[in-house]
Amino acid sequence: MAMLVILALPAGLEARADESPAAPAPNAKPEAQEAPKPQTPEELRADLYARLAASSDADETDGLVGLLLAAYAQSGSDTGDLLLERARKAMGEKEFDAAGKILDSTVALLPDWAEGWNARATLRYLDDDFDGSMADVAETLKREPRHLGALMGMSHILEARDKKEQALKVCERALAIAPHWRSAEKTADRLKASIANDEL
Repeated sequence: MAMLVILALPAGLEARADESPAAPAPNAKPEAQEAPKPQTPEELRADLYARLAASSDADETDGLVGLLLAAYAQSGSDTGDLLLERARKAMGEKEFDAAGKILDSTVALLPDWAEGWNARATLRYLDDDFDGSMADVAETLKREPRHLGALMGMSHILEARDKKEQALKVCERALAIAPHWRSAEKTADRLKASIANDEL
């Protein structure tokens, strides 16, 4: 049971009736402040692309690219996210057949999710299926034209096919989206050096 505590005021400081704070109206409710709505995956990616374009620092750019790559993996579906996680685990353990079955199911279940296609493109690249990988890269870029992982994947496939000039152009597309991205800069520098050497 709560105890009622009465504090005595010093003489002369007794509250006057006309100075007492107004009592709240019986039905008054405190103003509710709405919490900001979380960003959708699309809004998050758009924000990250804008921040990448404005970034002039390599460390900041690398961090933003990491956030963007993580954002691609957000399907908006718990099932999709779980399938991608399982497929990546299987790929890491070189269980390519199992990963392929999972990713086939993923793109069938969520055909509009760019990362499902990109993950299968990566798997096919690792399995030396460059034609299949390029086809899945194309599907990825239909859904997410600025997908950095897909662009760099395409660059690597073109380089593996000895199409270095085309590979460089695709790499430069990635750098137009993410200037100062070290990984893309290194790839571009390597391709430029290789092209120059071929021309000697």
